[in-house]
Amino acid sequence: MSNSPQQWLQAFTGGFIATLLFHQGVLALFWLAGLIPAAPWNMTPVPPLGIPQVLSLAFWGGVWGIPVWWLIRRWQGIRHWLGALILGAIGPTLVAMLLVFPLKGLDVNATKVVGGLTVNGAWGLGLAAWMWLNRSRWQN
Repeated sequence: MSNSPQQWLQAFTGGFIATLLFHQGVLALFWLAGLIPAAPWNMTPVPPLGIPQVLSLAFWGGVWGIPVWWLIRRWQGIRHWLGALILGAIGPTLVAMLLVFPLKGLDVNATKVVGGLTVNGAWGLGLAAWMWLNRSRWQN
């Protein structure tokens, strides 16, 4: 298995795209079902750079794609997909709920934890799918 810069760029790109399609796609389903008040793909500028919120989120999804991919990259079959689902769900949700939410003064409750695990698990599957589809670009 290669450790090339292309592999890590693919992991970042996969995490970025998985945020836009899978994470935000599940948020869209929640929003359409009336389960959450905020619409997905939020284009509101956020500090400090004033870029759209969804692009900031996608950037961090790309950053998360690198360590998650590093952990699951050698796993095959169901282990690959379950690993992506579980690591994608737990890692970003823990950081969001224990670090980001308190820093932003947001409350943490069971509904937000379950929602976070769901959208971030979908993100992990999106990352795994991207890497699986692009495996010929980074494998030996």
